[in-house]
Amino acid sequence: MDSIKVPVDPQSPITSIEHSETHYSSDSAVTATQGRGLQRGLKARHIQMIALGGTIGTGLFVASGKAISEGGPGGALVAYAIVGVLVFCVMMSLGEMSAYVPVSGSFSHFATRFADPSLGFMVGWIYWANWAIGVAVELTGVALIMEFWVQNIPSVVWSIICLVILLAINVFSVKGYGEIEYWFSMVKILTVIAFVIVGICVDTGAAGGHYIGGSNFHLPGGAFPNGFLGVFNVFVTAAFSFNGVEIVGIAAGESANPHKTVPSAVKQVFVRIVLFYILSILIIGLVIPYTNEDLLKASSSNIAVSPFTLVFRAAGAAWAADLMNAIILITMISAGNSGVYSSSRTLLALAEDGYAPRFFKRVNRWGIPIWSVLATCLVGCLAFLTSLFGSGVVFNWLTSITSLAGLITWISIAITHVRFRMGYKAQGRPMKNLPYKAPFFPLTDAFVIVIGAIVVCGQGYQTFYAPIDAKNVVASYICLIVAVALYVGHKIFRRPAFVKKCDMDFDTGTWKEPVFDTGVDDEKYNADGTLKPWWKRWGIKFINIIA
Repeated sequence: MDSIKVPVDPQSPITSIEHSETHYSSDSAVTATQGRGLQRGLKARHIQMIALGGTIGTGLFVASGKAISEGGPGGALVAYAIVGVLVFCVMMSLGEMSAYVPVSGSFSHFATRFADPSLGFMVGWIYWANWAIGVAVELTGVALIMEFWVQNIPSVVWSIICLVILLAINVFSVKGYGEIEYWFSMVKILTVIAFVIVGICVDTGAAGGHYIGGSNFHLPGGAFPNGFLGVFNVFVTAAFSFNGVEIVGIAAGESANPHKTVPSAVKQVFVRIVLFYILSILIIGLVIPYTNEDLLKASSSNIAVSPFTLVFRAAGAAWAADLMNAIILITMISAGNSGVYSSSRTLLALAEDGYAPRFFKRVNRWGIPIWSVLATCLVGCLAFLTSLFGSGVVFNWLTSITSLAGLITWISIAITHVRFRMGYKAQGRPMKNLPYKAPFFPLTDAFVIVIGAIVVCGQGYQTFYAPIDAKNVVASYICLIVAVALYVGHKIFRRPAFVKKCDMDFDTGTWKEPVFDTGVDDEKYNADGTLKPWWKRWGIKFINIIA
């Protein structure tokens, strides 16, 4: 069958079914997405899975045990629910801007374009450091995981192998990143679904031998054994678990149909939060008593006491440790993959806005910002080496930078969205022209800013208990210190003014109404216009149902 051809406007850049649903203004100064070579190779299924895969990770599989131990079963549920609502609010705000201005490295560019150049400079570099250092953390974690099975090979060998794999995925095609995340996310989804089913069976006595019910919620201290502070202590753990969901905004710059795929991914986030996070925390709280000391021992080097492993073992699965070891290995490779992708696109956006050396804008023939990818991997290697050669303090401080980076990024997105909406209305632009409109504005942004600021400023309160150790105080707030230093330093040396509402640019690189719409679902068709086999079409339907 020949490729499907349709009549087009001679002035339109759209010439085939592959691009029939997307049209962007041609006067783009934000040419990182198209004019400079980035390819829109991420399809709807990629974007939806990236939205999910960016959240499910070691924060859920490992750190959830610490959350139950500190906050109790009820406290952990409340904390995760509040942070889940916060994340959903962030995604609605980011979705509105990303669908309208689908550029790579979105929220750094949005802050520069609609709020304050100094804010864009700060959030861009903080987010880049967050993921670049995160790559080093994942390299360390992969080495620890592999030692679970193989002890006679130096751990650094596994880290090098993992780094080579990440480079291979990220230097050839964005489709490679999308496909890897698609299948890795599928494994995570199936694991969580299996965990929830097994956990229900254990709690009801169908597996494991005896009925548990809600007895763990009635242990001494009740569901909230540590009161408000117990809930508050879980906030940072919960935020860490959700860290990465904002990658959807970055991926919009390389999505085939961002005006449709981004809103679709945003709308599904809330259901995913409930299904995968709230249910998982509930199951752990029901099956494992918060007084179980193993909940605090769970770590990347001790998978045997992961709360997921404990629940599977309670059902009589002796192989649980091996299963979760393999799942967490996949999770770490996925996190490293996302780290290289998102940080390289953020560095590209920083270069486009003049905040990083210009050579980081270079894109290879496969549409990959090659120098940004290599720089990210190099920084990851350097951070990783500090953990190998006796600089444990340096490595710990570097990893501390990542602890609050997600929250600071979310607050910046909310601030930027407020300015975006104010400028959009001030210029008399109709709301109907937005591909996606974030509901409950401005309450959602206010909620993110207030709750996020409270958590960022208060999360290190325990370091002020006597005797006060300055190193601990700095380690707890080093990310906030760096963020303030970047913002103030840029404001002092560059002296940029806040962006006035009348000066905001809502035309460059923004989404425009398509010239035509064939009504064809590209997920059902190959690139040449031929219909995909029935098993692939049914597979896509199944993915969309569970995702």
